[in-house]
Amino acid sequence: MLSPDLAQLFKYRSFAFFSGSRFIGMVANQMLMVAVGWQMYDITGSAWDLGLVGLFQFVPALLLTLPAGHAADHFNRGRIYAACMFSQALVAVSLLVATQSGSESRALILGLSIILGVARAFQMPAQQALIALLIPQRLLGHAIAMNASAMQAAIIGGPALGGALYVLGATAVYSASTVLLLVAGGLMLAVRYSQAPPPGQTSLRTVLAGVHFVWQNKILLGATTLDLFAVLLGGATALLPMFARDILHTGPEGLGLLRAAPAAGAFLMSLALLRWPVHRRTGPILLASVAIFGIATIVFGLSTHFGLSLLALAVTGAVDNISVVIRQTLVQADTPDEIRGRVSAVNSIFIGASNQLGEFESGATAALLGPVGSVVLGGVGTIAIALLWLKFFPKLAARDRLVE
Repeated sequence: MLSPDLAQLFKYRSFAFFSGSRFIGMVANQMLMVAVGWQMYDITGSAWDLGLVGLFQFVPALLLTLPAGHAADHFNRGRIYAACMFSQALVAVSLLVATQSGSESRALILGLSIILGVARAFQMPAQQALIALLIPQRLLGHAIAMNASAMQAAIIGGPALGGALYVLGATAVYSASTVLLLVAGGLMLAVRYSQAPPPGQTSLRTVLAGVHFVWQNKILLGATTLDLFAVLLGGATALLPMFARDILHTGPEGLGLLRAAPAAGAFLMSLALLRWPVHRRTGPILLASVAIFGIATIVFGLSTHFGLSLLALAVTGAVDNISVVIRQTLVQADTPDEIRGRVSAVNSIFIGASNQLGEFESGATAALLGPVGSVVLGGVGTIAIALLWLKFFPKLAARDRLVE
């Protein structure tokens, strides 16, 4: 049964278009990335080239995120997001044509990966800054929780659908992705809202206004850096193949379940947050969720039982979802609209850096300490970060209401 506040969300048509566009676009993107990775490996047989696909997307996304946040505050955010969907559709069409003509190549995939990275850079700040303009602020936590559940469902279902379609050939995936991305862009063009561009001339100071605002607002600084260090230290995703084969003694099917476990836990938690949203004791719940993330990471690192490992990973995904919903709601609720795009861009940088650098940190420490030592040390570090943030960010620890 839906709560009264949650039921209210369905009365806002633009929010419905926005949510539908995000879900469909995420499913399409996940399908597209499955096909791109598989096709690249078919062409080159190189794990290095698979890594380059991710790198060619990450670098432009990192370099352009702050300018993209500035654009999100000065131009129509819905149209920026729609343009990103159409750009990804163009990538899918290009790969479709190249595959049909037999001209697909390593260089083409890497070049198109740059376009995907540019689209990601502009998409993230625009979509994060847009949601607060579509519904009343008192419903913001519910809206973010609903979108989080939809995104987790897309992350779980998109790759599965892409893999199933790939049985019919890469062209089937690229065709389906193209259609879905065009639908996602069209839905976003139907979103209507009021946005007043900020006054003043563009300068380096205005581009960096989001960085300055986060630095001055200790609650936002504490929340975003808490997530950065928690994921940086506690992530075990990059080491899952080692755990699957050498410690849990399972095959590719077991690895697939291990990779899906955090997303499944996050999805279930997002459904729980829709029914029982966080309203009070925001700071303590946020810090506790990060500490539990660290504990579950340690349990996974020490486990030699496949079922316990799955459960531990599901718990990490569940409590991380609590952290994500709280952090994103704080960013949207505590930021004036005229700089919300630039602040969302800073948040996007933290998210991207934590995921990418976290994988590097896991690999580097595993080379020195082994996979178990790396994961356990990361879990201990995550708990330590939660305890230190109690002292370093007392305003965050004392935060009561999620939306004030």
